[in-house]
Amino acid sequence: MASSSGNSNSSGSTLLQNSGSEEDLHQLMDQRKRRRMESNRESARRSRMRKQKHLDDLMAQLSLLRKDNHQILSGINFITHQYLNMEAENSVLRAQVMELSQRLDSLTEILNYLNNPTIGNGVYESEAFETSAESFTSFIDPFNLPYLNQPIVVSADVFQY
Repeated sequence: MASSSGNSNSSGSTLLQNSGSEEDLHQLMDQRKRRRMESNRESARRSRMRKQKHLDDLMAQLSLLRKDNHQILSGINFITHQYLNMEAENSVLRAQVMELSQRLDSLTEILNYLNNPTIGNGVYESEAFETSAESFTSFIDPFNLPYLNQPIVVSADVFQY
C-alpha cells in the first residue's frame, strides 16, 4: 500500500506540475490574447484616424473646388456681360456705318450732279452750262431748292443686314 500511496503521491505531484504548467500556459495565452486585442484596438484607432484625416482632406478639397467653381462662374458671367455690351455697341456702330455710307453716297451723287450736270439728264453742253449756273446759285441761295436742306433719313430696312 505504501507503494501505491507513493505512486499516488508521485502522480499527484505530476498533476500539480501539469496543472501548474497548464495554468501558466493559460496565463501566457491570455496575455497574448490581451496583447493581440490591444494591438487590434490600436490598429483600428489608427485606421479610424486615417479615415477621418482622408475625409477631412476630401472636405477641404471640395470646399476649394467649390470656391474655384464660383470664381470661374463669376468670371464667365462678367465676360458674357461684357460680350453682350460689345455686341450691342457693335450693332449700333454698324447701323451708324450704314447710315453714314448712305449719306456719303447721297452727297457724292449731289457732287457728281453739280460737277457734271449732263450725265443722265440728256441736256446739251450749252444748256448744261445754264443748268450748272442755276444749280450753283441754288446752292448759294438754299431757299431756291428747299429739298436740299432736308436731312437724309435712313429707313428701317437698312438694319436688316
